[in-house]
Amino acid sequence: MSSSCTEILTSLKQCILHSDCVLKDGRLPSDCIRNNIEDLPTECQMLRKAHFDCKRGMLDMRKRMRGNNVGEQFASSTKKVVDNTNGGFDRPS
Repeated sequence: MSSSCTEILTSLKQCILHSDCVLKDGRLPSDCIRNNIEDLPTECQMLRKAHFDCKRGMLDMRKRMRGNNVGEQFASSTKKVVDNTNGGFDRPS
């Protein structure tokens, strides 16, 4: 369960590094997160909230038995995107 938030965190880092706040304005990623969250794209803002929910879910005792739903949903959705990179068609073997 400790690794259930790592994919979200990796995606959040990539999103922030490719945002205009870092690239065009020349700010540090930490500065963009702390002081300029409104300048980040909505995708980064949503990933930030998902990471917060995932971390909070790790502390929730009810979710310890059932599993961290936020991290598992994100992992399965990214896996589907990776699996569908060939346009939805299976390659002949």
